Amino acid sequence: MAFYRQLGNVPPKRHTQHRDDAGALYFEELMGEEGFSSDSSLLYHREIPSAIVDATVWELRDQSTTPNHPLKPRHLKLHDLFPEETWAETDVVTGRRLILGNADVRLSYVVAANESPLYRNSIGDEMVYVESGEATVETVFGVLEAREGDYVLIPRATTHRWIPKGEKALRAYAIEANSHIVPPKRYLSRFGQLLENAPFCERDLHGPAAPLLAEGTDVEVLVKHRTSRGIVGTRMVYPTHPFDVVGWDGCLYPYTFNISDYEPITGRVHQPPPAHQAFEGDNFVICNFVPRKVDYHPLSIPVPYYHSNVDSDEIMFYVGGDYEARKGSGIGQGSISIHPGGHAHGPQPGAYERSIGVEFFDELAVMVDTFRPLELGEGALACEDDAYAWSWSGRGPAK
Repeated sequence: MAFYRQLGNVPPKRHTQHRDDAGALYFEELMGEEGFSSDSSLLYHREIPSAIVDATVWELRDQSTTPNHPLKPRHLKLHDLFPEETWAETDVVTGRRLILGNADVRLSYVVAANESPLYRNSIGDEMVYVESGEATVETVFGVLEAREGDYVLIPRATTHRWIPKGEKALRAYAIEANSHIVPPKRYLSRFGQLLENAPFCERDLHGPAAPLLAEGTDVEVLVKHRTSRGIVGTRMVYPTHPFDVVGWDGCLYPYTFNISDYEPITGRVHQPPPAHQAFEGDNFVICNFVPRKVDYHPLSIPVPYYHSNVDSDEIMFYVGGDYEARKGSGIGQGSISIHPGGHAHGPQPGAYERSIGVEFFDELAVMVDTFRPLELGEGALACEDDAYAWSWSGRGPAK
């Protein structure tokens, strides 16, 4: 990320002795990306961070996927996946249901009211969008406070846990990468500063507060990782609590970014999806569709033109407002639309003409575009609206 931050107690010179008041050495940990040739941070632990006393299998929830075959657009109703009576027993980590996935990214959804276990994803960064509710996210770097509309970026291999709070259900949409998730390069200077043409700036990114310094012995941490046979889990037990960091500094740490702080890029005529981009990982991008003034050319058509994104699957998660192009399709808050590469898609019948003269769209959606086909997880198969594929023609297949 390249935005430097310092928190807590660190020595004046890196890789030198750092002692507590009694003279005992702290243990320095270099946490770095890309073989320590990219962003990193230095963390100072009270205890040895590599010490474990046990490791057993953690059985993950169903991670299997099914190809989108025969090829068709799909509508998923995520709010159907978690009845209210399940919320109290569900947590943001172990309760996730896989919606879509490929070799680059996995999209999951959960509604939770229970505290999660300590957790670390060693496969890639996680970007978790909070559809509703609030949570405290405790991390080895310190505490984040997450609220509705927040993206919570958790760097790969960051130990953390989710603690829901407040009266509203904590609804979370997890984007789990096999890579790092960063702002697009075109928004950054050659030294890593967000440029004036970027739709957000460093002030919109909120890092952790003070170190936690939690106590405890024989502490379990759930670790998601890869083998040659796919994604698996391990339950590691540490002799002391991993939240023992007295201070850290560097450019690698978790943060939150609220979608309301995203400043939309608009124009006289309709802007293509790259104008809405916020982040990217290997072979996928994350875009925001937010409330905004729309096209102001006198002959403009504000809703999207019909388009074939020939290299991508387009996944739109509808999280608020009124999405003009999808009226009449059954899509509402909590819906996902899947528009796969190889299929031209665009506004529902009537929306094209109806949008003419409209000056403002009150819509809120998170879009993920992938550059390899996505397959359907068990969660998608459990909440699909089978009528959606035929909503442009008004009739389905012959019986």
